[in-house]
Amino acid sequence: MNRRIAQLLFSVLAIGLVVVAVLLLFGSFRLTRLELTDIFLFSSTMVLFVFLLTLVLRYLALLVLAFLQHLRYANRSKELTEYPSVTVVVPAYNEERVIEACIRSVMELDYPNLETIVVDDGSSDHTYYVASKLIERYGSDRLRVLTQPNSGKATALNHGISHARGEILLCVDADSRLEPDAVLKAIPNFNDPTIGAVAGNVRVANRRNLLTRLQALEYIEGLNLVRAAQAVVGRVAVVPGPVGFFRKTVMDEIGGYTTDTYAEDCELTLRIMLSGWKIQYEPQAIAWTEAPEDARALFQQRYRWGRGILQAINKHRGQLLRPAPDPLSWAMLWMLAFESVALPAMDIIGMLVFIFAGITGGLSPLIVLWWVQLAILDTVIAMYCVVLDREDVTLPVYAVLYRLYFVPFVDLMRFFAWLDELFEIRMGWLRLERLGRI
Repeated sequence: MNRRIAQLLFSVLAIGLVVVAVLLLFGSFRLTRLELTDIFLFSSTMVLFVFLLTLVLRYLALLVLAFLQHLRYANRSKELTEYPSVTVVVPAYNEERVIEACIRSVMELDYPNLETIVVDDGSSDHTYYVASKLIERYGSDRLRVLTQPNSGKATALNHGISHARGEILLCVDADSRLEPDAVLKAIPNFNDPTIGAVAGNVRVANRRNLLTRLQALEYIEGLNLVRAAQAVVGRVAVVPGPVGFFRKTVMDEIGGYTTDTYAEDCELTLRIMLSGWKIQYEPQAIAWTEAPEDARALFQQRYRWGRGILQAINKHRGQLLRPAPDPLSWAMLWMLAFESVALPAMDIIGMLVFIFAGITGGLSPLIVLWWVQLAILDTVIAMYCVVLDREDVTLPVYAVLYRLYFVPFVDLMRFFAWLDELFEIRMGWLRLERLGRI
C-alpha cells in the first residue's frame, strides 16, 4: 500500500471516529438529562455539553477541510517553468548564537535565483560581525548585511524589503533553519496570480524535554491543521514569522509591516487578505524553529502572541461587521477571533466547570466518560496530523497531556494578555533568549 492510499484511509478513519465521538456525546447527554433534576447539575451539564460539542464539531470541520486541501494539493501542478527571483530577508537582534546556522541553511537552499539580506537591528552582541564574516564565504552578490539603530523587528523587515531585488520575498526569523527544498516547494503556488502570500510549515527543532515536545504537537495540531483547513478557500489568517513568502508588489501595495502591534506577521496577513489577495499554505516549505524550553519563556512568548493577535483583530474590527465585498475573508477574520479569543475562553470555563461539577455535583462518572472521549479525540487528531504532515510518530503519545495541561496553561497566558490589553497595560517586546539549538 503506497503512502497516498494510506493517508486517504487514515483520513477517512479519523473523520469517522470524530463522527462517532459526536454520537457518543449526544448519547451521554441524553442519559444525563433523564437522570438530573437539580437545576445546578443540569446547568453544569449543559455548559459541559456545549463546550465538548464545540470542540468536536470544530475538529470535524478542520479535519474535513484539511483533508480536502490535502487532496487538492496532491493533484495540483508543482512544475516550475521559470524561476522568479527570490529575496530572503532575515531580521536579527542579538542573534549571535543562531545567525550563522540560519544563514547557512538559507545558503543551502536549492534554488537558482536567490539573494539574502540580513538586517541587524542595532544588536548589542556580535550578530553583525558574525553575519558580515559570512560574506567572505558566500560572496556579496548572494549575501548582504545591513544594520540600523534598534527600531524593532517590523522596521528591520521593512528595511530589508526596501533593498530587495527579488519578485518574491521570503521573510525568515533568525532562529529558524529552512529545509533545502523550501523555496522550490513554495514558489509554484505563485503560478496563481491571485495569490499574494504563502505560509510555510513551522516545526519545533529543539525537542529536548516534555514542554518542547508538547509544543511540537501543538504546531502540527493547533497551528498547521488550522492553516491547512483555511487554505481550502485561500484565506490563511496568519503567515508565520519563521517562513513566509510574499509577492514584492503586494508588500509595496499595502506598505509592508506596521509597528503598532506585537504580532506583526498576523496583522500583515490580515491586511493582505482584506485587500483581496488569496493566501495559501505550503506544507512542504518547512522551517525548523527554536521553541521555549521552560515555562517562563513560554509564558513570555504566548503573552506577546496573545496581545499581538488581539491588537491585530481590534485594528481591523470594522471588517467584522462588513461581509461584503469578500465574505470569505470576513469569515476567516471571525474564525481568527473565535480561535484566538472565544475558544480559549471556552476552554478555561469548561475546565473550571469540569472540576467544580465533579467535586460538588456528583457527576464524576459522567465527567470521566467525557474526558475519555476527549482524550481519544485528541489522540486521533494527533495521529491524523502526524500522518498528513509526515511527522514524528511518537507525538500522539503526548496528546492527553497536551489537553490536560498544555492547552489550559496557554489559554491562561492568553487570558492574562487580554486583561492587560483591555486595561492598556504597557509591555515590552519580551524577547526570548536564544539557546542556539538549531
